[in-house]
Amino acid sequence: MSQPISRRCETEPDRRAVILAGAVLGTLLAVRPAQAMPDDMERAIRAFTDGAVPKPGKVAIEIAPLVENGNAVSIEVAVDHPMLPGNFVTDIAIFNEKNPLPGVAVFHLTPRAGRAHVITRMRLATSQHVTAVARLSDGSFWSDAREVIVTIAACTEE
Repeated sequence: MSQPISRRCETEPDRRAVILAGAVLGTLLAVRPAQAMPDDMERAIRAFTDGAVPKPGKVAIEIAPLVENGNAVSIEVAVDHPMLPGNFVTDIAIFNEKNPLPGVAVFHLTPRAGRAHVITRMRLATSQHVTAVARLSDGSFWSDAREVIVTIAACTEE
């Protein structure tokens, strides 16, 4: 008995070629992780403010200017504004320019919060600007920004 002859369609990819292509793609992704750019952060801020330009002031960011490890960076944001019914901070948003996603967090507040003050931790992919924007009940927006230098980056695959 003769063995059946297997024929492969010429358009069918070779298994080795598929594995090689996957390895090359994986290497490219590992070498350069996805990052947002400063323009992405600006677009995210414009989306949060519905196109309004935040004014500098009222918002104060406390963050270390130099962090050894970007895996858990503490950030504190306070807004110098009363928290009274009809006159209060409604939201505090935190943005960064070089992480995979520019929006870090949005905190929704009411007058019952007593004060506009939030503390959290975030990952930073590399050295970058961090911006906090506060929305007040009168519809105005206020902001502050800080540069953070990160010596060991987070948000990357090794």
